[in-house]
Amino acid sequence: MSSPETSLPPNLARIVEKFKRRSDPKKRYEQLLWYAKKLEAMPEESKVEENKVKGCVSQVYITADFQDGKIWYKGDSDAQLVKGLVALLIEGLNGLTPNEIIEVTPDFIEETGLNVSLTPSRANGFYNIFQMMKKKALAFQLGTST
Repeated sequence: MSSPETSLPPNLARIVEKFKRRSDPKKRYEQLLWYAKKLEAMPEESKVEENKVKGCVSQVYITADFQDGKIWYKGDSDAQLVKGLVALLIEGLNGLTPNEIIEVTPDFIEETGLNVSLTPSRANGFYNIFQMMKKKALAFQLGTST
């Protein structure tokens, strides 16, 4: 179940709980790197301008597929910590409907404690990645995605 104060989707709620249990910022970084390592490889041909996240210092790409009413993301980054953030978001949001994704607000990052551990540019990058994922969900909801 999701936490009552944020009503996060179950997978995202589980991830937030994992991070909440780690009070040491170094342990949070280790958790992010673990997510980065287990992220499924993204095909090179998907690393095109239209899938590139704008406003990130590192190179970040996100794709979304719509199958049976649910969205399935893939992503990659050339920076390991950012790749971990991508993986966290993908694991937390994959398999949800467009509407479920659109309803998620980015304030869950504060619950993880990562917001105090991330540099301002990484925190901004996280927000931009999340917004791109929501934008792709909205496009599916509106039926305007290609």
